[in-house]
Amino acid sequence: MSESHSLISNWVSELRNVHVQGDRMRFRRNLERIGEAISYELSKTLPYVEKEIETPLGIHNSKVLEAQPVVSTILRAGLPMHGGVLNYFDHADNAFISAYRKHHKDGSFEIKVEYISSPSLDNRILIVVDPMIATGASLVSAVHALKDQGNPSQIHVVCAIACTQGVEYVEKGLGSNVTIWCGDIDEEMTAKSYIVPGLGDAGDLAYGSKLQD
Repeated sequence: MSESHSLISNWVSELRNVHVQGDRMRFRRNLERIGEAISYELSKTLPYVEKEIETPLGIHNSKVLEAQPVVSTILRAGLPMHGGVLNYFDHADNAFISAYRKHHKDGSFEIKVEYISSPSLDNRILIVVDPMIATGASLVSAVHALKDQGNPSQIHVVCAIACTQGVEYVEKGLGSNVTIWCGDIDEEMTAKSYIVPGLGDAGDLAYGSKLQD
């Protein structure tokens, strides 16, 4: 997260705003735009190579990405941001994973990972999209599951809002190989591990409410 503000701050404020977030199309579009803006900043850190490009009037030595990344999304809330990232890394390979909280009657929960679709990740740049990092447990579980598909050379996490505790958990769980790109950071969570003030449930706001398992 940059110490200076940008349009991302404006879009995050609309994601939070109860008088705006009820418009599902606008909510999804704001997530998409955040994904686009972060992708541009993230692209500045990636390796580039020189490539001869033929123009109508000659040859130009252009800088192009050394390799396309793999863009991975944690279903379902990550889909709008995934689209935004893919708008910029339009030739990227893609991976999808389900990681969710399985709640118990005593209020506790465990992280369940039940589905992965991914190319080989060996020596690939992996971009993981998850709009909100609360405890960070589902994100860490998802990345460890993805690593069964190979060992990435870099891991970038793209999110709209995170909690300080979750960021620390992700950094500890994934090590120095991870870079977190975040629109805003909140300091608190509820007893049920929801970010405060946060924005609510990103998946429900984007796609409608669900039956709680």
